Amino acid sequence: MFAYDYQAPRSAAARPVWIVDDDRSIRWVLEKALEREGIPYKTFSSAFEVLQALAVDEPQVLVTDVRMPGESGLALLAKVKERCPHLPVIVMTAYSDLDSAVAGFVDHYNHRRYHESLDNIAPSDVYFGRAARILRRREEIKRRTIEQRRRQHFNAAA
Repeated sequence: MFAYDYQAPRSAAARPVWIVDDDRSIRWVLEKALEREGIPYKTFSSAFEVLQALAVDEPQVLVTDVRMPGESGLALLAKVKERCPHLPVIVMTAYSDLDSAVAGFVDHYNHRRYHESLDNIAPSDVYFGRAARILRRREEIKRRTIEQRRRQHFNAAA
């Protein structure tokens, strides 16, 4: 069996994918793609709506546009990561605004990230329920690595 042959369990308790885009046609395309795959979803037209909904619920993954009226997708990303640091966020854009995308990435990488790479999970791992197991395994590896480095430091200092 290949990875793409795997069928995800369709439990009623599955949290939806949240889609945030001011462009109704983009939301429609993503809705149809998720609907075809049987993945639950909820759509929003602004960052403000998502932040309100995030106060009472949490999605499986958040998909947001970069450019939106009001708050941008990058501003939304920063606020979501403050509230829910383990929530996977996919940022997309229809524009080829490379400067904006690179600046947002550099700012996040240099100023907001705190060993976040250990918490990066692929959306498919979240959907298929593997995220918690992957994070536990990474924590165990991190713990053993730190212990090993402490022993090496202690032995070198002795």
